[in-house]
Amino acid sequence: MMGRLRQFRLTEVQLLLVPSLMAIVGLLTIFLVQTGERAWSWSDIWVSLAYVAFLFGMSLWLSISGFKGDQVLFPIVAMLAGLGLLVTERLHPVFVDRGGGWTNLAQRQLLFLAIGLGLLWAMMVVVRRLDWLRRYKYTWAFGGVLLMLITLVIGQETYGARLWLDFGFFTVEPDEIVKVILVVFFAAYLDEYRDLITGTYQLGPVRLPPIPYLMPMVGMWLLSVMIVVFQNNLGTALLFFGIFLTMLYVATGRLLYVVTGLGSFAVAVVVSYQLFGRVAIRAQNWINPWVDPSDTGFQQIQSDYAMAAGHLFGTGLGYGHPQLIPVVQTDYVYSLIGEELGLLGTFAVLILYMLLVARGFTIALRSESGFAKLLAVGLTTIFALQTLIILGGVVRLIPLTGITLPFISAGGSSLLTNFLMIGLLLRVSDPGWRKT
Repeated sequence: MMGRLRQFRLTEVQLLLVPSLMAIVGLLTIFLVQTGERAWSWSDIWVSLAYVAFLFGMSLWLSISGFKGDQVLFPIVAMLAGLGLLVTERLHPVFVDRGGGWTNLAQRQLLFLAIGLGLLWAMMVVVRRLDWLRRYKYTWAFGGVLLMLITLVIGQETYGARLWLDFGFFTVEPDEIVKVILVVFFAAYLDEYRDLITGTYQLGPVRLPPIPYLMPMVGMWLLSVMIVVFQNNLGTALLFFGIFLTMLYVATGRLLYVVTGLGSFAVAVVVSYQLFGRVAIRAQNWINPWVDPSDTGFQQIQSDYAMAAGHLFGTGLGYGHPQLIPVVQTDYVYSLIGEELGLLGTFAVLILYMLLVARGFTIALRSESGFAKLLAVGLTTIFALQTLIILGGVVRLIPLTGITLPFISAGGSSLLTNFLMIGLLLRVSDPGWRKT
């Protein structure tokens, strides 16, 4: 018994008190604002109470099972996911007015959170040895490309992009899984051929990079990006490119790859602008959405108004007008936060993501295995780039490319994949746990 108590994850439990309090008080505030009454009971906020129970249940299991990995990562994720739960509850009246299928959007989000925590647990239990992931790198790569090809052929088109596989009772976005597969493949391949890729060979007076050893990785990335472009999903294409370039630089330390990659990216942007009308529209809305304020620029203009209306402290939970933004639950959820929680709220969210990324890179630095280091770097890069792409698009630092905000945007596939990645990161943070 004393041995179990010594393994108690006290830091994690203390930090989990913050998202727990936020979930309970936040949901109560939203309930009171929506009903306009002061009377309430604990049953009115059962969604938050269930969420808190899930969090402490997971932490208790980690303690009992003897897990000695990172104690800060999970509370950060709990804070972000809790905020996502509040956002979905806040948007419930909006979805009812638009004819949403669920009677309570927060209950739907809670269901995905429960499944997500189950995936986190499964990743930690099933992946006893990280070598298992590395050994089957080509199998993962083949499966990822096959998934994207299937989506390209029979996928369901939404907002001009072919992203979803419809199974009747539920839909799946394969790109969410493929990005994790890419990271596993890149990490395994770079770890195996790191020395060869880092070197050069002489061709007359010119020293060239080892192109033959780069071809499998470049081919895998290029095939994925081509499929994504044909799916009309440029946000994911940008994410894939960023993952590839970041992991290649971390593995080799060669600035040449970064310069070449950024140069090719600049050329691709110019070509895409000329060839794809969707890219041209995104660029137009970035530079001046008022060119077409009633159609293509409508969402961006409403988002700008919402961010401006929030000022420093926001209008307060439940007092904004998110119904004016058509896809506020995904692309523009940060605008809702800016309107109702203000500039301070947006800064708080940004700091949480910075802490998440910093913690992920810390786990990578502490890892002894080359594959584990690259795996942690790749997974953390996904969170960093997704956050940068979507937040930068909302505030018009870059064109909006349509990608989810991790743990906050509504979307089952995205949320489940995020928890899967956190499970892998936690597993990397304690490689000796349950190894046999």
